[in-house]
Amino acid sequence: MNSFVESQERRDLRAAVHQLGRRYGESYFYAAAARGAKTTELWDEAAKAGYLGVSIPEEYGGGGGDIGDLAAVVEELATAGCPLLLLVVSPAIVGTIIARSGTDEQKQRWLPGLATGEARYAFGITEPDAGSNSHQIITRARRDGSDWVLTGRKTYISGVDEAGHVLVVGRTEDARTGKLKPALFMVPTDAHGFVHQPIETGLVSPEKQFSLFFDDVRLPADALVGREDAGLDQLFAGLNPERIMAASQATGTARWALRKAVDYAREREVWGAPIGTHQAIAHPLAQIHVEIEAARLLTQKAAALDAAGDLQAAGEAANMAKYAAGEVACKAVDQAIQTHGGNGLAVEYGLVQALANVRLSRIAPVSREMALNFIAQFSLKLPRSY
Repeated sequence: MNSFVESQERRDLRAAVHQLGRRYGESYFYAAAARGAKTTELWDEAAKAGYLGVSIPEEYGGGGGDIGDLAAVVEELATAGCPLLLLVVSPAIVGTIIARSGTDEQKQRWLPGLATGEARYAFGITEPDAGSNSHQIITRARRDGSDWVLTGRKTYISGVDEAGHVLVVGRTEDARTGKLKPALFMVPTDAHGFVHQPIETGLVSPEKQFSLFFDDVRLPADALVGREDAGLDQLFAGLNPERIMAASQATGTARWALRKAVDYAREREVWGAPIGTHQAIAHPLAQIHVEIEAARLLTQKAAALDAAGDLQAAGEAANMAKYAAGEVACKAVDQAIQTHGGNGLAVEYGLVQALANVRLSRIAPVSREMALNFIAQFSLKLPRSY
């Protein structure tokens, strides 16, 4: 029977991950970003404790849990001030797709490294001209003997400088119809003809964004993940976890910002009383708390549906969760800054650095407008608008 209360095992997982994250915190995260370093120490310690591989099948060295367990890890690290973007990408998207669609040999090759933390994978879908319209992807793979040859571009791809492979969404030509169809390829980042260039952004994060260029990159036959004729289903199997992870990271960030605002509202005194006694301060924070809990419940529902294999219902819940979480994350950081007054803009309080980062939660991995398009079409049965 489904329950709105998480299992004791998952609650214990949350507590342990949160304790680990708080030992690092936003000061560690921001310091790494400032000096151009990575969050290697936190990543390695989380991997050693089994947190990164919690959703990887046990036979490949993982914890054998489901996507809800990994969502808890992502959320608690973000709540501690360490939103690790590669967790959203590497074990969640790439790990899920390989575990569900890869051959036995591919699983054995690529999953154990995710469980140990030694392997990091990026995910490449977005293109400069296609944007949110994945049906317009033009990165193309053609057969050449037993090999594949990949040509095209991707943009705003996270963590490529840390990854050993990028799971690339390309298109192949159907031999019978001549039509292009999606297919997924694991591309080594050191492959000949593959170039990645950093994109300068205002994000304060150790994890960077990149443009990718594939100039006749030759890949072996087994670089194709799963079946050539099942690319779209395989792709959506990875996009649900992507949205669930994004929602988890956003709600974690919202919880982090709310905690900082509440702590300040308790301590800061004006006219002889803590500012939290004033409803103008207290009510917005209380409202944010309600909205965080709503987003968390939606995320929990999406994760449970995904684990049950109901991918259509999971997609609906995941889009709603991602929308709700992105909205409340932006609201929470903004209100935390407002609660701090001028101190909210001081670097030492750690909030102003989060402004650009949290704004990303309304844009990626799917924009709030596209999430609403999905909900309008599939939940409300309105005519398709795009």
